[in-house]
Amino acid sequence: MYQYTYDLRLGQIDDLKRCLQVAVNRLHLSGDPEADGLLEQSPLALLIGMVLDQQIPMERAFSAPLMLKNRIPVPLEAAAIVNLPPEELESAFSSKPALHRFPKAMAERVWGLCEIVSEAYDGDASQIWQTALSGEELLDRLEGLPGFGTMKAKIFLALLAKRLGVRPAGWEAAADPFGQPGTFMSVADVDGPDGLAKVRAYKAEMKAAKVPH
Repeated sequence: MYQYTYDLRLGQIDDLKRCLQVAVNRLHLSGDPEADGLLEQSPLALLIGMVLDQQIPMERAFSAPLMLKNRIPVPLEAAAIVNLPPEELESAFSSKPALHRFPKAMAERVWGLCEIVSEAYDGDASQIWQTALSGEELLDRLEGLPGFGTMKAKIFLALLAKRLGVRPAGWEAAADPFGQPGTFMSVADVDGPDGLAKVRAYKAEMKAAKVPH
């Protein structure tokens, strides 16, 4: 009886921890508080999620960094990933459930991302935005990352500003139109389940009108 009570309390503590994590998170991109927590704690994880956010549901893309972290035998750090044998990183992406529809291509992109972070930013992905002096400079840096076209770079810039408070001078213009307040156009505007539903509705509307988004 006492053992049952103790286990129940442990379960209640775990539930409380999950609730607290949801309340603390500023990012709500994966539908999983633990995965969202990693996105906040690890700038590299957030970048990886953004790289993968194409041709698969957003929640799957931003859950993938946690899955990758649990699959590789090294820390989720740029230098460590660059030093992994390529086939080992590809295997981590391809193992079921695969991290993306195109695991080999995305493994190569993530490796390329980690190489840039390791060599150009001393292994610290946050330096991409923390040392940018303007929104235009940050946009230019993001556009230079594997898998980041202009639109994705603008969306990520808006995400940094709207969700994490990273707002270099001129960020609104650099992220236009995704920097506009009160909109639900992209992942940058997802602040919870309601925000996600509004973003999906907007994208469906744009798709029906055949407008790029």
